[in-house]
Amino acid sequence: MVAGTTWFVSKTGIKKMTEHKTNTCCAGIDVSKEKLDAVVMPGAEHLVVAYTKEGLKELDAFLSRHKVERIGFEASGGYERRLLEHLRAGSIPAVRVQPKQVRAFGTAKLRRAKNDRLDARLIALFTASLEHLPPLPGPLSIELAEHLTFIEQIEDRIVLAKTSLETTVNPRLRRLHSAEITRLETRRKAELMRLAKAVEASSELARRMARVCSIKGIGLRTGLALVIRIPELGRLSREEVAALSGLAPYDNDSGKSAGRRHISGGRPRLRTSLFMAGFSAIQWNPDIKAFYDRLRAKGKHHLSALVAAMRKLVILANAVVARDADWQPTRP
Repeated sequence: MVAGTTWFVSKTGIKKMTEHKTNTCCAGIDVSKEKLDAVVMPGAEHLVVAYTKEGLKELDAFLSRHKVERIGFEASGGYERRLLEHLRAGSIPAVRVQPKQVRAFGTAKLRRAKNDRLDARLIALFTASLEHLPPLPGPLSIELAEHLTFIEQIEDRIVLAKTSLETTVNPRLRRLHSAEITRLETRRKAELMRLAKAVEASSELARRMARVCSIKGIGLRTGLALVIRIPELGRLSREEVAALSGLAPYDNDSGKSAGRRHISGGRPRLRTSLFMAGFSAIQWNPDIKAFYDRLRAKGKHHLSALVAAMRKLVILANAVVARDADWQPTRP
């Protein structure tokens, strides 16, 4: 079915490129603070509603009237949460897509113009191109991730306060910075304990947490990050879990040139949490330490070897959850 026309500039002039797409009827929803823009493809029918209960009811009627078969919406810094919960309770398959994916898709389609309606249209087209829709996160998963993000924000503030303390000379201000650090660290510890109890209340999450924390180098903080940030843990391949963690090395070769491999993408908050676990593992985990030492002996830079150790650590965590068995070292 012909979906639309895109014009592009070639060496011989302006030409027309016709897009083809499947017969699947998809809706794309652009989420903002106060309104929702929905576009149905094919047809490009457009609806704007207030982001309220009444607006969501109007959206449901719009989707039903057009017999929409799947829905896509972007992650919008948390503003999409009410929409996510609403769609999860509905009967139409829905997916939360990442803005970077949609932007890359738009670049491939030579789409440069941008407004809320065009964004919703692009989301609909991208959703139609997906072979499979990953399930929407459940209420508990969202709640735990939000709590962990709050703890990470406290940690960021602790780092900022410590940096300020190091560069402050005035005694009174130094006392204020020190008191703020103590307050934040106390709050961080209390919130970690609260989050750990919430995880323990779920038998499935508690089981995963126990397996992951059996690995030397992974403590409470990293264990929580792994269990919460990777709900798919134990059901992934080695390559998939490394990519989701943002620790997969990607080639950078062209012709006879062999560029340096770099990690990219994935879930950045998880990768940040794994750095401290990596430092701990290369000291106290005999298997990871031996692996790290071998890489260093081959001339690998410390940071490259550390990232490789982190990758091995998260692959190991995925394996113990998949086997449902505690970690056993292969070296004494």
